[in-house]
Amino acid sequence: MAEWKNKNTVLTAGFAQIPKGTTLYEVSTMVGCVLIIDADDGVICDASFTFVMDKTSEFLVSLLVGKSVAGGMQEIAQTIQERFLAPGQGAVLQAIRAAVDRYHEKKA
Repeated sequence: MAEWKNKNTVLTAGFAQIPKGTTLYEVSTMVGCVLIIDADDGVICDASFTFVMDKTSEFLVSLLVGKSVAGGMQEIAQTIQERFLAPGQGAVLQAIRAAVDRYHEKKA
């Protein structure tokens, strides 16, 4: 059983279009991001992405779990920009931002 199942969690999702002309676009035109966030403290408990290759999703999840969305996207964006050096980086950030924004909209 996942550790977050016994917490006050919410699931939120965001999507972004992958830029045309990239290899990733040939596989899928959109990237999706699902975040499970502890509503008590705003910390990401788990995440998932719609990438074909599992390692890409696993790596991104490892960068996000434990990060707080309470203060916005600055720390997450910096981490993604420094460590996820792949085509579609901007789309990944946009999908994460959309999920985080949706979380804040519903929390308010």
